[in-house]
Amino acid sequence: MNHRSAFTPLADPGWQYVEKISLEEFSRADWEQLNLQRAAYAARQQADQALRLLSASEHDTSFGYMVNNYRHCLQSASMVLRDGRSEEDVVVALLHDVGFITCPLMHGDFAAALMGAYVSERNHWMLRHHAVFQNLHSPNMPGVDRHERDRWRGHPHFDWTAEFVDGYDQAAADPSYPCEPLGTFVPMVHRIFSRPLVDRRSINIHKETS
Repeated sequence: MNHRSAFTPLADPGWQYVEKISLEEFSRADWEQLNLQRAAYAARQQADQALRLLSASEHDTSFGYMVNNYRHCLQSASMVLRDGRSEEDVVVALLHDVGFITCPLMHGDFAAALMGAYVSERNHWMLRHHAVFQNLHSPNMPGVDRHERDRWRGHPHFDWTAEFVDGYDQAAADPSYPCEPLGTFVPMVHRIFSRPLVDRRSINIHKETS
């Protein structure tokens, strides 16, 4: 049997496989070829794969909220859109909780890592911190410090994060709210993910210095 029959099909018939198992065997030419194909692949696939992270949860059950996480994200994005905010703000709202179930303790960092290279520092900071800001709206949750967010008071993005959480996060769990369909947001997501990359890897997401 041809061993190539087990290969994952290439996304583009004009591309080539690097037929080596260990990365240590890759030559410089292999890496140049792979990186060229990877850049083109990401340009085609990244937005759709990010959207699939969300759309996979469309029919999920709930653990107690009246809406599931998919509906919450659609409602948040719909509210931001109808308030006339920027396309970036809409997309950030759509994906802000995409890791809520799969990465619960760090879902803000998850979303920030997913979108950080394509959005403003204002929204990158908001994504990283919005879960803590949510505590203010949970006065009866056991073990929660409602005012934990105050350690960042005075930060340039504090007010936007507070505004987002108040208006578009904690308020976006209404089963009767008429959400836009996901298709409304697909072109916006594609445009955001087609922006030039901003390298934020130098930011230590676990060390709060500002």
